[in-house]
Amino acid sequence: MESHAPRLDLFGSSPVVAKALKHFSSASRALIDGARLPRATQDLVMLRASQINGCGYCTDAHSKDLAHAGESAARVNLVAAWRESTVFTDAERAALELTEQGTRIADAAGGVPDEVWAIAAKHYDEEQLAALLLFISLINASNRMGVINRMTGGDYQPGQFG
Repeated sequence: MESHAPRLDLFGSSPVVAKALKHFSSASRALIDGARLPRATQDLVMLRASQINGCGYCTDAHSKDLAHAGESAARVNLVAAWRESTVFTDAERAALELTEQGTRIADAAGGVPDEVWAIAAKHYDEEQLAALLLFISLINASNRMGVINRMTGGDYQPGQFG
């Protein structure tokens, strides 16, 4: 039977790796705290990318953060089926579509279609689009670290990182 423990203690593996992770975390924190993007949209984007990438730890964290912030169970549970749901705004749907296209970039020969970007641009200004682009990029990197390092979901507690 395979172990479910992380393969590495990334923060304890080396001072260089710990320093890099601290900067990575700081970039995420700066976006979370400073982006003019609704917090619900931030977490919906991070949850959807985490679901697509199969990152148990990040899926656990972002679904719990949404619930802790007061999002309904229906909204949290329906993120994976947002296209077939009525509980998301048009702006959230545009952000979720951009997230899916940006997360599945290797599956699309031409990258993120202009039409997807144009729809997002109807709902978000340039600063918000830049923040969305960074959220999508950073969560995809986090997901990959979590999956490669075998970080499991289930133990996350909202607010545990401050």
